[in-house]
Amino acid sequence: MKNTTRPPWLRKHKQLNPEVMRTRRTIDGLGLHTVCESARCPNLGECFACGNATFLILGDHCTRNCAFCAVEHGKPLQPDPDEGKKIAEYIRANSIRYAVLTSVTRDDLPDGGAAHFVRVVEDLKRLLPSIQIELLVPDFSGRREQIETVAALSIQVFAHNIETVRELYARVRRGADYERSLEVLRIVASMRNGKSIPRIKSGLMVGLGETEEQLQRLLEDLAAVPVEILTIGQYLQPSKFNEPVHRYYYPDEYELLREKAVASGIRHVVAGPYVRSSYLAENAFRDSL
Repeated sequence: MKNTTRPPWLRKHKQLNPEVMRTRRTIDGLGLHTVCESARCPNLGECFACGNATFLILGDHCTRNCAFCAVEHGKPLQPDPDEGKKIAEYIRANSIRYAVLTSVTRDDLPDGGAAHFVRVVEDLKRLLPSIQIELLVPDFSGRREQIETVAALSIQVFAHNIETVRELYARVRRGADYERSLEVLRIVASMRNGKSIPRIKSGLMVGLGETEEQLQRLLEDLAAVPVEILTIGQYLQPSKFNEPVHRYYYPDEYELLREKAVASGIRHVVAGPYVRSSYLAENAFRDSL
């Protein structure tokens, strides 16, 4: 049964103080996009108040239309070749040590945008040699060459979100494929072979109608990769056009989910109502070391 009344523990105060507005103006002035705004993240005020943001590269229009996501879909513009330089300018001005970058899915590009990821990361490392980087990437339509190219960059974390259980993909993640998303993570894990590779990370939402058994199978699938960092958070319907919430999890249930994930073999798990893949990502990376 669907529960559409948001409980008290999920009513986060929205901050629109001068620091938040300053961050928003600066990002807009540079012609940059953030997943914080595009996906209507509930943590935006908290992060923007500190000058933190998760940058959304390759534009702000996605070629897919997942039922859970608020990011605009449609025909995107050509990638901005100076995007990495602009992000570096923002990072330098705000003394950011750990940058999180994600992107829309670009099925219209022959390489899914992999070359642009390379360009952005290389520009960041050239301009800010000490910056640490986490990439949250699309599935690149499962193309091994593009996945390996991005995973081989000088980054600390390679993330690709599984988002939900296999049984809900047809409804929730139209255009995506559960096994393909797992394979993205497996490809990166297979690159280890005695070599140093980034930490492998994934994230999932609860409250979309998944069962306890389905969640357990998902956790076991991720542990088998192996995924080293996992985030688990409550799905919140971003607009009336998106998939409704089927269930709100109680705060104490997240500790049980975390324990199950660890017991399944995932090394570091962050779980909570407002947990998101890029929220406090630097802390998750440090704690996983």
